[in-house]
Amino acid sequence: MSGPRILAVRLDSDGDVLMTGPAIAALRHGPDGVRASRLDVLAAPPGAAAARLLPEVDDVVVADVPWSGYHPPAPDPEALRALVDLLRQGRYDEVVVFTSYHQSPLPMALLARLAEVPRVVAACDDYPGSLLDVRHKRPGNPDGTGGEHEVVANLGLVLATGRAVPEDPRMALRHPLPDLPTDLLDELGPDLGEGRCVVVHPGASVPARAPLPDVAAAAVAALDAAGWRVVVTGGPGEVELAARVRGVARRVVDASGRTTFGQLATLLEASAVAVVGNTGPAHLAAAVGTPVASWFSAVMPVERWAPFGVPVVVLGDLTAPCRLTRAQVCPTPGHPCLDVSPQRVVDAVAALAAGEVPVPPPAAPIDPRSAVPAGAEQAL
Repeated sequence: MSGPRILAVRLDSDGDVLMTGPAIAALRHGPDGVRASRLDVLAAPPGAAAARLLPEVDDVVVADVPWSGYHPPAPDPEALRALVDLLRQGRYDEVVVFTSYHQSPLPMALLARLAEVPRVVAACDDYPGSLLDVRHKRPGNPDGTGGEHEVVANLGLVLATGRAVPEDPRMALRHPLPDLPTDLLDELGPDLGEGRCVVVHPGASVPARAPLPDVAAAAVAALDAAGWRVVVTGGPGEVELAARVRGVARRVVDASGRTTFGQLATLLEASAVAVVGNTGPAHLAAAVGTPVASWFSAVMPVERWAPFGVPVVVLGDLTAPCRLTRAQVCPTPGHPCLDVSPQRVVDAVAALAAGEVPVPPPAAPIDPRSAVPAGAEQAL
């Protein structure tokens, strides 16, 4: 008898998908100990590259849905019908919908029900009617404070299904990672293998989570002056930003637009420290075990989204006026929460590279009693 077919759903960006990785891997073994015969991930386009790097995943299905993302598409009946058909054709025995604390899993749960999936699981504050077989209640306050880190919260949902989860989880990627482009390797030379490289990633998925370009440029110049081989990274749409941040320093390497997401993981794994905002590459660095100097914007709760499982120095004013607004564009002139001095960045990198910053302690055990049969509830 073959094991069940499982679909994990995470319709977010790369960083969110990476933080769901330990939970997705834990779905491979069912509550009865039977190993799933198939474990697929349904991801949005911004998270597909990360999903393809996760261990234990057999296939990644990509869908752009109207209830998730920074720029969601308009509802398209044909596309939604096609997604239902895809779920039905997958013959999944269980769909587990992962979301952040401020998102609803119910649109996806409805599609899974229309596809006749027999078991649907999600964390949900709203009354789910008959859409969920297991409804998990996450701890925390409405503003995002007082809750678990996203990695731990995702594992809480897995625990609610009756499965076991690791006591001290760490993010991980599928290995071997892809080789770096030859021209980039040649440009970096022996510095990459000798622990002298620092990756600076100045962009972010939303502007509020990245420092102003002048702040990042000053940090790059200071790191270069301190003797580090700085590698400025960015996606294809961030080449102009990277050129501005690189400035005129001759030893700084501009790797923007030159790597895939998997190759960026390779570069981060070989680097001493990553300096990056609250965005995907911060969590990619954590997934390969690289310490992070985190330009962490006050707009999000740091206890939920800080890089997980590696030494971290948080750079920024978490008490700034934009605190917990979840703003995509900083509402305060001058972006003061990330107006970090160059010397502060240099000091953080030095401390992280020297091993002077400890790894945060393991997460507290997750209480499985937060799982309740959805059908046994009263409407809230």
